[in-house]
Parts: sequence; C-alpha cells; structure tokens
Amino acid sequence: MSKTVPTSVTLGTRGSPLALLQTYDVRDRLIAANPGLTVEIAEITVVGDQTQDRALSEVGGKGLFTKELDRAILDGRCDAAVHSMKDVETWLSDGISLTCVLQREDVRDAFLSHKADSLEALPPGSKVGTSSLRRKAQILAKRPDLEVVLFRGNVQTRLRKLEEGVADATLLAMAGLNRLSMAHLATAPLAVETLLPACAQGAVGVTIASARSDLAQLFAPLNHGESQLRVQAERAFLDVLDGSCHTPIAGLAEITGSTVRFRGLVAREDGARLLTVERSGPVDQAVALAQEAGHALLKEMGDGFFD
Repeated sequence: MSKTVPTSVTLGTRGSPLALLQTYDVRDRLIAANPGLTVEIAEITVVGDQTQDRALSEVGGKGLFTKELDRAILDGRCDAAVHSMKDVETWLSDGISLTCVLQREDVRDAFLSHKADSLEALPPGSKVGTSSLRRKAQILAKRPDLEVVLFRGNVQTRLRKLEEGVADATLLAMAGLNRLSMAHLATAPLAVETLLPACAQGAVGVTIASARSDLAQLFAPLNHGESQLRVQAERAFLDVLDGSCHTPIAGLAEITGSTVRFRGLVAREDGARLLTVERSGPVDQAVALAQEAGHALLKEMGDGFFD
C-alpha cells in the first residue's frame, strides 16, 4: 500500500546564517515543486557549533555537525535535515538516507587577506587561519614558510577574526560566500589545481529517515542528477580511504559530456608528504573510478604514511 503524500514537512537545520540560508532555499524549492505543501523550519543545536576552541578533528570530526540532526529526524522533531554535504559523515547513521542533492555551487576555496592578493604573495612567516586539515596540508606543502593557526566558527566569525588580525589570511568555501552574497569579500578564488577542494564541497543535500518513502517522493524533484553522481563518487573515494576530519583528504569529480575526471589527494597534516591521483573514464563508471583512485593512493601510502 502506498503512503499518503505529506501535506506538511519540518526541515531541521543548524542555526548558522549559512545553514539557514541553505534551508530557506530547500524550503522554497520544495514548495515550488509541491504546491500547497506547508514547510516549517526547526533550528537544531549541534555540538560542532558550540565547540570553537579546538580543531574539528580533535572533538569528534564531521559527526559533530550531523548526529544531532539525525537524532532529530529519528525522534520526530523534524522530517528532514539540510546539510552542507562536505560536513556529512562518509557513513550515514542507521535509519538515515540521503534523499537528494541540489545543483552544486562553486567548488573552489577562496583566499581572503588584507596583506596579500594571493597565497603565493604572503610574506614568509605570515599566519593563515583555518581549522581544515585538508587546507592546512596543501598550504604547507606549497608554503612551508607560513604558519597555520586554528580558525573555527561560522563564516562571519572567521571574517571577524581576520579583521582583528588573528591571522594574515584565511580560506573559505566560495560556495558559502556566494550563498551569503559575500563573494566580493574574496581576495581571489583558488583554482582547484592550486588547492583541491573537500569531497562534496559546494553541494547541499537532504537526509530523511530511510523508511519515509513518502518524503522521498516530495524531494525527488529537487535532486540534480549530475551533482548527485559527483558527490557519490567523491564520497566513495572517502569511503575507501576511511575519510574523516582526522585525515587531510581532497577529491573532485568533474563531468564533461559522457566523461568523468576524478582527482584525489591525501597528505600528511604538516604537508611534508602529499600524494595525488587522477582517473578518467565513462561517466557511468564515476563511482568505480573514484574507488580505484582511493585504492591506488592506499597502495602508494603504504604503512606509516602519517608517522
């Protein structure tokens, strides 16, 4: 027996300005695709937003941003949750499914500084603020003469820290700046050849309880097939590498016509060792190619890579 299509949906979200904007976007798209649907928004407090004095890798990794939202879905406080896909753990909680991925935004990182117009132009000894091990490792691989300092918090908090001189430069996702109408604050976007982005960077996804096929039907029109496939491939790469916030990993799948190009990277946190991999092939092999890339890096890393 088919389930009755819901007439109202509650979207769970973190309370940061960016998370709320992304959720408003999902709400508007959901209503446009399902006329007459009532959509409410529930702000869920998550541990990751409350712990700002330590690196994410030290206090539980990506799960800090998702576990409370998962619990809110499973205990009925909300029907679905809106996520920045780069913050979603590689392995979803039991009973939780990814129901759609919206069309992906700019995948690049942005360089922001009042002292230089590029990463290369920063004077030796300059401080770069970031909490991302991926960014830290790639920065130090290119510029071992720079100092990387901890920068946690939402976009507004990190911009304030930059203004206060806590660091000479910082990196933020272009997608977030675009969504917040703050792209003009970027000193320069960084080409993916300069800094490979996080897996699923720039993508917004929605999770629901796995048993809620009625909700999946509502969200289906919001799914962007190409973005979903790219995210799926990048997360498959992470899966092979046991990817989390504890390891500097980057990955990007790009689709041109019927061909997919996957680039991946793993590094030591200090940037002293950095390995890259690339695979290309038919688009329907995107996930398999990304997995193959992950296994190739594992083999090249061998034992003791992070020692």
